[in-house]
Amino acid sequence: MTAATALIGWGQVRHTRHRPAHHAFVYPTAFLMLPMRSLRAGEGRAALAINRPAWFAFHDADHGDGRPAETGGALAWLDELLHQEGIQDATGEVWLQAFPRVLGHAFKPVSFWYAHRTDGSLAAIVAEVNNTFGERHCYLLPEPQYGQTLLAHKVFHVSPFCDVQGEYRFRFMRTQQQGQDRIVARVDHADDDGPLIDTSWSGVLEPATATTLRRVMWRFPLLTLGVVARIHWHALLLWLKKVPFWRKPEPPRDFVTR
Repeated sequence: MTAATALIGWGQVRHTRHRPAHHAFVYPTAFLMLPMRSLRAGEGRAALAINRPAWFAFHDADHGDGRPAETGGALAWLDELLHQEGIQDATGEVWLQAFPRVLGHAFKPVSFWYAHRTDGSLAAIVAEVNNTFGERHCYLLPEPQYGQTLLAHKVFHVSPFCDVQGEYRFRFMRTQQQGQDRIVARVDHADDDGPLIDTSWSGVLEPATATTLRRVMWRFPLLTLGVVARIHWHALLLWLKKVPFWRKPEPPRDFVTR
């Protein structure tokens, strides 16, 4: 397997709520796209800080069951999860789309794990979701294909302005356009009354060089803190629009929804 390089994504997050009150926003953002097997082999790091203090860094303990790199880290957790779910052929590169840890602070509303076979095809995608209550849940999407719509029942509380019911519709794209590597992750939420919320997270990818990381620092110096601040700001706006408020239920019994 040829070693891949850690990448920075430059793009945007989009969110549109259709009812009971229309609410939409678009924010520019930066994020990580990491080849986890290459990183574990000590290759492809570029200038990104891995498991050490830095303005922008990746730490294994921010994902999965929180295990540190010394005991296999997040990649070992993912491999165990896939094996437990009967997926044995995801032995190719595993790409992780996630926000970095910034000045020691990490909050990642969602991270996507793209697990490939050795021939480059997708064996599985795992959506790792965190809420602001410190809870985490994973949606496992087996046998995915880029451009294909994938369905999962919503079982995990994310927002107090959304009941835990309905389904998610996932759609992923990774393309080369005019020499640019581009990733798109779209997640739409629908219930019995039809489309409710549409979201997407997309960007153009480039190597995580020292120059690229300095650009991230200048453009988004408090990236993850800004994510948390915006979550609470838009919660206030939804409350002012009198969108119904739902009490947080107990988290699902199973950590993974297939």
